[in-house]
Amino acid sequence: MISEERLLKILLSPHVSEKSSISIEKFNTVVLKVLNNATKYEIKCAVKKIFNIEVDSINTLKIKGKKKRQSNRVIQKSNWKKAYIKVKKGYNLDFIGNTE
Repeated sequence: MISEERLLKILLSPHVSEKSSISIEKFNTVVLKVLNNATKYEIKCAVKKIFNIEVDSINTLKIKGKKKRQSNRVIQKSNWKKAYIKVKKGYNLDFIGNTE
């Protein structure tokens, strides 16, 4: 069993971009930034516990940090992990609320 503290630390923030907003509308899929060492099972348990929704499937991918040039040095940004969480029909999780 996963500890409650671990579940609360797994989800870092929603990843808001043009592609993620389209995936929310078309495919009922939410995109979140998660811990680098989080597993799909841990992410699924954390989403169920925090948002009280049913999860259909989860796809994860690691994003490599970009190399940036600063004067005469090359700086490496940190790597991070992204999770595409497909929510079952009848459930809704919307981070980009409509302001109408």
